Amino acid sequence: MRNLLVKHLLSIIVPVYNEEEFVAAAIERALHAPLPEGIESEIVAVNDGSTDGSAEILDELAATHPGRVRVFHHKQNAGKGAAIRTGLQQAAGEFGIIQDSDLEYDPAEYPKVLGPLVANKADVVYGSRFLISGERRVIYYWHSLANHFLTTACNMAADLNLTDMETCYKAFRVSLARSIPIRSNRFGIEPELTIKFAKRQASIYEVPISYHGRTYEEGKKIGLKDAINALWVILRCYFARDIYVDPGAGILDSLAGTRRFNKWMADTVRPWLGAHVLELGAGIGNMTQHLSRGRKSYMASDIDEEHLARLRVRFRGRPNLSSQLCDLTVPGDFENLRGRFDTVVCLNVVEHVADDLLALRNIRSALKPGGRAIILVPQDQTAYGTLDKVLGHYRRYSEAQLRSRMEEAGFQWEQGLHFNRVTRPGWRFNGQVLKRQSFGRFQLRVFDALVPVWRRIDRLFPWPAVSVIGIGIAK
Repeated sequence: MRNLLVKHLLSIIVPVYNEEEFVAAAIERALHAPLPEGIESEIVAVNDGSTDGSAEILDELAATHPGRVRVFHHKQNAGKGAAIRTGLQQAAGEFGIIQDSDLEYDPAEYPKVLGPLVANKADVVYGSRFLISGERRVIYYWHSLANHFLTTACNMAADLNLTDMETCYKAFRVSLARSIPIRSNRFGIEPELTIKFAKRQASIYEVPISYHGRTYEEGKKIGLKDAINALWVILRCYFARDIYVDPGAGILDSLAGTRRFNKWMADTVRPWLGAHVLELGAGIGNMTQHLSRGRKSYMASDIDEEHLARLRVRFRGRPNLSSQLCDLTVPGDFENLRGRFDTVVCLNVVEHVADDLLALRNIRSALKPGGRAIILVPQDQTAYGTLDKVLGHYRRYSEAQLRSRMEEAGFQWEQGLHFNRVTRPGWRFNGQVLKRQSFGRFQLRVFDALVPVWRRIDRLFPWPAVSVIGIGIAK
């Protein structure tokens, strides 16, 4: 049974292939490594089809340390990337770190690598062998040169300035890494994760670590073939936007990239905001960044722990901003929010809830008497299509339906706003004719580039808007 005083669990993911000489010592060191206060660890070891005695050694370690060492076996060797993918799927921790099964990296440096992650400064931390640090074995000039070359190429693709992309020590929130599709089976996982972390706008830190490299005679496995493959992975990841496992999240990511459109939405609702604001369904803060400025207090909430972690890191420097888990369908989540706010902003959320009346009543409970709710929902059920299904929409509303629901929940209807007429033909064509389940990124780029034009002429289009915004006053 875990110590109730421990707040966090670290999953140490150990890919293993033919390391019978080193693996026991590596795992024992990891088990006894110092950790930041409030953290305990587990070992998730993945035997990647070893043909020596590694599998038996791992099973003995699991038997010796039940609950702390868990072992999973691949029948055939698939590569480091495949082993890490399995490790991530099996990890039980909030945080994760990759530990090679040799002795090149020292687990005694876990506190250094985990520090920015635990302090909510970073989403991902890389341990760099090339920053000024402790001791480092001097070995293999050409290998080092290739590493610098691959790191530079990866930096160009990811728009980063890392010094060591190929490092083993990558620490992260497990929920973030698990939500990224990992396609590389071998060492290409290093640039793949790096570029995909960057495309997910993760906050990446680097800290110096020691490195005790080994020779090929001592068992080093990476070679020229892997360097060439890494270049291919860098090119593939640069041009592709394959960064979410969940297709619905992929659509939301595409929409998050329409920065001019998001600012247009923010500008539309901003005049109705007060000084103390609760935003429901904040995601990773695409609206939060626009709406929180100038508020005395701003709480960004979501039901996804990963989104909340991203919010804490992204807005760490905003003293007026806090975050909290809040589910529209759980009245208990609103107990400590009752009557605290003069404004509740809920954009593109209510349509995801089966019991929308309960959701609106919970929103009402968070408002002071006379406070405003700003509710944006998709408009017109006749426009419902495959894009709505992928996004998890239960329904689309008319203004009359939204008004009726809000009044039933205890609001006085103040005004209805119709937002974004211009995309209605495209929404219906993509979702009802083409039956698409995602947006074309080129299509979205063109649309977003023309937002200054759309803002001027949107009201002139004769058809209904894609969204309706209800402004309601709490009775």
